[in-house]
Amino acid sequence: MPKTVDYYLSPMSPWTYLGHARFAQILARSGARVNVKPVDYGRIFPISGGLPVKQRAPQRQAYRLAELRRWREHLGIALTLEPRYFPYASELASSMIIAADLTRGTELAMRLAYAIMQACWVRELDCADAQTLDRIAAATDTDGPALRAREAQSMAAYANYTAEAIERQVFGAPTYLVDNELFWGQDRLDFVERALTR
Repeated sequence: MPKTVDYYLSPMSPWTYLGHARFAQILARSGARVNVKPVDYGRIFPISGGLPVKQRAPQRQAYRLAELRRWREHLGIALTLEPRYFPYASELASSMIIAADLTRGTELAMRLAYAIMQACWVRELDCADAQTLDRIAAATDTDGPALRAREAQSMAAYANYTAEAIERQVFGAPTYLVDNELFWGQDRLDFVERALTR
């Protein structure tokens, strides 16, 4: 029987972006299912010891940039280290990803999430802007206004996913849960694949 991964993510996270395509490939190879769950790390960080990037100590901020550079080069993935619109309010982007999942399923939700992440980290677009998100959605053959029309339902799911993440001890993005085992970070994807195939 195929296993299922609970995928707790932020569309604003560069680490989620760096791992997303590889994670999708792992799902395809293993036949595993995925539950796409954008969550509010603004609620999670204060109770888990995390800090937004701009509030971290200078040495931690500098090391983060060094690591992003290393991973960008290692993976051969385009990534702007300090994009114009970062950080941004990611609630609307998260809401649209959830609405895509609720209306058309996880495949679209995964594609839309990746397109939003690319828009931030490669194209340097403002992913808090509704019109920008509508254009991103259109490029994935999706009706952005129709997704935004479901905002009440998707924001309720967003709150529920966040509460669930807190209960399950999630503290960073991305987090993958397989059989209730937590894997934090795109650098743990090898372990995620092993968990899906054992």
